[in-house]
Amino acid sequence: MSLSLLIVLHELGHFIPARLFKTRVEKFYLFFDIKYSLFKKKIGETVYGIGWLPLGGYVKISGMIDESMDKEQMAQEPKEWEFRSKPAWQRLIIMLGGVFVNVVVGFVIYICLIAFNGTNEAQGEDYKYGFGFPETLEDIGFKQGDKVLLADNDTIEYAPSFNHMLIFRDISTVTVIRDGKKVDVTIPEDIGSRMFQAGVPSSLEARYPFKVGEVAAGTKADSIGIKTGATIKSVAGFPINYNTDYTYAINHKVKNHEPFHVVWEYEGKTYDKEVIFTTKEVKSFIFFTKTVEEPKILGFTKPSTDKDYASVTRKKYSFSESISAGISKGYMTMHDYVVQFKYVFTKKGASQLGGFGTIAKLYPDTFDWSAFWGTTAFISFILAIMNILPIPALDGGHVMFLLYEIITGRKPGDKFLEKAQIIGIVILLSLMLYANGNDLFKALFG
Repeated sequence: MSLSLLIVLHELGHFIPARLFKTRVEKFYLFFDIKYSLFKKKIGETVYGIGWLPLGGYVKISGMIDESMDKEQMAQEPKEWEFRSKPAWQRLIIMLGGVFVNVVVGFVIYICLIAFNGTNEAQGEDYKYGFGFPETLEDIGFKQGDKVLLADNDTIEYAPSFNHMLIFRDISTVTVIRDGKKVDVTIPEDIGSRMFQAGVPSSLEARYPFKVGEVAAGTKADSIGIKTGATIKSVAGFPINYNTDYTYAINHKVKNHEPFHVVWEYEGKTYDKEVIFTTKEVKSFIFFTKTVEEPKILGFTKPSTDKDYASVTRKKYSFSESISAGISKGYMTMHDYVVQFKYVFTKKGASQLGGFGTIAKLYPDTFDWSAFWGTTAFISFILAIMNILPIPALDGGHVMFLLYEIITGRKPGDKFLEKAQIIGIVILLSLMLYANGNDLFKALFG
């Protein structure tokens, strides 16, 4: 629903300036209507409709070389109401309109969410036991229990977001509190790539002492007899004192197909059992099954035995303050999304590209209005960034040629633009097939 809304708003971004500049808009469509429309109605000079192919939407503007490839119209003499007859600056505004609307929509949603909900604040010192760190961060100098405080001398307002900052921001020095003293950790330039390749989560995990909570039926923990209230003492020989120790052991000490021992205490007795994670058969798509590595999960919750391990406050904003905060959040969201492109052009990054299935998974399984609108804002920014890429057939491709025309005073020929449009369509279709193919492959084979 939100994606359809964003597509309609994007196309309105083109439609409104086109009409303001007295440019004829022949079609305004949600989805593509190749040979067939689910719905259409002509109002004035424009046919409004819904196509059957759910690959976005479009407005067909008279006298413009676009995905319709209307060569017959382009072969005729330009009419005053056509796109090609308008000054370059007007055409540029028309082409930038969709991207502009998506950016504004993203900002407005973030401003409203912050105005209504505020933001979480919890600095490193607000976490009694500090944080747990994966091997990748241990290797550059972090210690288990460090409390992250400053990034290049700027306060980290919400400490769990620290991993995300390292992956997407340029940070050279981090100040932590270790054993009551401030310690500086030097950050290597390639830390983002290291974390991405290692699969480090974007959120830093707070430490706290725990006992075994609910044990799920049929899990490894259930099969070896771990009970609610037990205290885990070690996993694969790694001592467990905090929840993050357990996470560290599972991620870095336990290997698939290699047996390991779990030691725990319950009602004054000590137990030691061997466990192994192998493979299992799971249903994938329709009648297909696939063999996958067992997830390294014993199968119990880890409730804290100290409810005061973290002190998280909710910062409230006046509406004027929320404007600044929302714009800042929107800007950093776009910044981080652009930065992630450097990870896309890696083997692992390319394998993680996804299509409509991946977009659908961005939304929570159960409806939560804040999460829904937050995700909608994020997707709106994605649409803006993807559409402004300088690829023919995208808005960015048209903008690129228009800027060339404005700077040089020479307009690219129609034949050249037609060929560029075809190349762009082929590139986009290839990317869409690859991304959605990735989704299908993962559904079938994991």
